[in-house]
Amino acid sequence: MDALYTAAATANGREGRAVSSDGRIDLALALPPALGGNGEGTNPEQLFAAGYAACFASAMSSVGREMKLDTKDVAVTAEVSIGKDDTGFGLAVVMRVELPEALEGETGRRLVEATHAYCPYSKATRGNIDVQLVIE
Repeated sequence: MDALYTAAATANGREGRAVSSDGRIDLALALPPALGGNGEGTNPEQLFAAGYAACFASAMSSVGREMKLDTKDVAVTAEVSIGKDDTGFGLAVVMRVELPEALEGETGRRLVEATHAYCPYSKATRGNIDVQLVIE
């Protein structure tokens, strides 16, 4: 891969801080209450969900242009779960894609599946974590 951009961030654990190299991100991190924390900060699952949702929505815009479909009214929500698996902890994602009426049915399904094949986050997770696509 020829890198076009590289992001860098430093963190010191789930109950610390995360800071990007350019300083635009400077966040307190905290375990969510469901994992025994106080929830007074963000957590890696929220950050991953935000990045994945944004990337998927942008990828859908690119794929939609190629398919000659209007995707301006699409909304994407990534639900990232953490839980125990055979080796410790694992992640799972439910990608909820809200499509406008004009993209419902087979056209929307093809758009979402083509986006999932194209999106860099989807490529990175493929075969590593369960990603469920839900079209709403």
